[in-house]
Amino acid sequence: MLIEYNGSRFDLSKPIDISTPLHTGEPQINCYSAPPFATAPVVLGNFIGDIKQGGLLNYKNVFLNPHGNGTHTECVAHIADLPVTINQVLKQFHCIATLITITPQLQQNGDHMITREQVEEKYREDTSALIIRTQPNTSEKLSRNYNNTNPAYLHHDAAAFIRDQNVQHLLIDLPSLDREEDGGKLLAHRAFWHYPEKTRTEATITELIYVDDVIADGIYLLNLQIAAFELDAAPSKPVLFARN
Repeated sequence: MLIEYNGSRFDLSKPIDISTPLHTGEPQINCYSAPPFATAPVVLGNFIGDIKQGGLLNYKNVFLNPHGNGTHTECVAHIADLPVTINQVLKQFHCIATLITITPQLQQNGDHMITREQVEEKYREDTSALIIRTQPNTSEKLSRNYNNTNPAYLHHDAAAFIRDQNVQHLLIDLPSLDREEDGGKLLAHRAFWHYPEKTRTEATITELIYVDDVIADGIYLLNLQIAAFELDAAPSKPVLFARN
């Protein structure tokens, strides 16, 4: 099924899911020492909401931390005491996105960082969303424990450049735009949202995506869907459609 959007044609019959599934058990994604994603059946007297335990149906509670358990989309309320939520901010669910691939550069202090120059080199066509896939890129990203590993991150000058291109939605396969331990500076988040100078309350950041290497860099139609949480962040499911 082909549709035309913003002057290009996209194939809706071949969706490309770039979210990381939430699942119980180990191994599973974990960041910032969040409790693991878990479920538990509701128990009410003789009723148990688990067919495997003899129940008539599955009826389970879900325990998760959006930031620590998988793909999530967040708004500026993640770093600021502002009266907005991700469910209020994200109202347009389709836009044109650019996918680029970058190998974070090794720094003298041992960090791996995405620089402004790297983003400038790859981001050639203005779009409403930018998706950054980092190398090395393996399916281990679907279940990696990132705690105390100092993952790669985005330099705040790179985040400012992306903001200045009027990118409204930034998606990345890392646990955070910022360094795992940065003393609370959150420089890349602040730069992208332009907080507090000219706060972009409509802009979003999506972290912990996974983009398989078989998916080519280029232009896509992005469908960015979230759970309707009135919070700073919510689990999300970004889906791409290739340009035909």
